Amino acid sequence: GLYPRLYPELSQYMGLSINEEEVQRNLAVAAAAQPQGQLVTRPSTNYMVAPVTGNDIGIRRAEIKQGIREAILCKDQDGRIGLRLKSVDNGIFVQLVQANSPASLAGLRFGDQILQINGENCAGWSSDKAHKVLKQASAERISMIIRDRPFERIITMHKDSTGHVGFIFKNGKITSIVKDSSAARNGLLTEHNICEINGQNVIGLKDSQVADILATAGNVVTITVMPSSIYEYIIKRVATSIVKSLMDHSVPEV
Repeated sequence: GLYPRLYPELSQYMGLSINEEEVQRNLAVAAAAQPQGQLVTRPSTNYMVAPVTGNDIGIRRAEIKQGIREAILCKDQDGRIGLRLKSVDNGIFVQLVQANSPASLAGLRFGDQILQINGENCAGWSSDKAHKVLKQASAERISMIIRDRPFERIITMHKDSTGHVGFIFKNGKITSIVKDSSAARNGLLTEHNICEINGQNVIGLKDSQVADILATAGNVVTITVMPSSIYEYIIKRVATSIVKSLMDHSVPEV
């Protein structure tokens, strides 16, 4: 492979097995999570359809390149990159990205796994060691090999004439899909948590804040979702309530 021996098992993520069978099982569970009883009907059927192009800014912000990528960071004038890391099951994971920091601008997200820093494998490192390596690294260039959070999906929807895309959520989890809505037609599933809206992190926000972001998001809305079972597992392992409140919730610049 391109990056040999990066991690004891790339089929493992925070102790979760994500081998091929697990992926297929997860897809089967997601498909089964859509009984008709969870569809709700709203009187309005006047759904607006707009073309989605590769130039849509929400899609560009939300793009997920499943697998492994490289990020190059520079420190800010205070010598910081705005990143807090946590060691979980021999891997190093992003616990916190601060708003408008070098880490945020480089596209690092909560839950991403850091496989290498400046060519050194991070497997087996403690959180302290990871922070120490970053502190001692050159301010001009820090190279990181990053693995995206698993099982994420991006769904792009269009608002109808009443300004809705067609789903109901509670505590960030999608609980119902409106029948024949843009959400239903584009394959949004219940039992998934919303991670981002048009690339903006919404983990840790109140439902009312998420609703405000959706309301002002424009006619084309791209959301990043993750199966709730995986989401809850990651949150339990990595995010305390203080971390969620400190997270970067700014609108990313593209």
